[in-house]
Amino acid sequence: MNTINSVIAKMMDYYKGDPKRIQHFIKVYQFGKLIGEEEGLDVKNQRILETACVVHDIGIKVSEEKYNSSTGNYQEIEGPPIARSLLMSFDYTQEEIDRICWLIGHHHTYRNIEGVDYQILVEADFLVNAWEDGLSREAALNVKKNIFTTAAGTRMFETMYL
Repeated sequence: MNTINSVIAKMMDYYKGDPKRIQHFIKVYQFGKLIGEEEGLDVKNQRILETACVVHDIGIKVSEEKYNSSTGNYQEIEGPPIARSLLMSFDYTQEEIDRICWLIGHHHTYRNIEGVDYQILVEADFLVNAWEDGLSREAALNVKKNIFTTAAGTRMFETMYL
């Protein structure tokens, strides 16, 4: 089994009994993969992006236990240490793990987006959250204007929501 499929399997075990969370990260992963490929990411950044898409919400369980909340700021605090522990059992370099954990620790921060992997992770998450949260057309227009910058992500967002 390749590495990303092994990470997906591990995350499915982590969210055992929670199909909503499993389906969420699978969808974010697939959108991130598509956008990254269409935007021409190199192999290293594509691998980082895809893995970050799979594990981006890994902090939710602990956030709900510790704070009785799954808000983004708690996910950004709690997610990186859990992800680091999980990822160390795979063939990621320290540099890759550091970047993936950094992305997890910022994926709900929408200002000063640094790096195409970060941008695509945010876009992929919004592509899924817009549907799951029932975003209004007005809110969708604001999201498109304020969040989306990649051609592929923008096209997908417009196709689905505008």
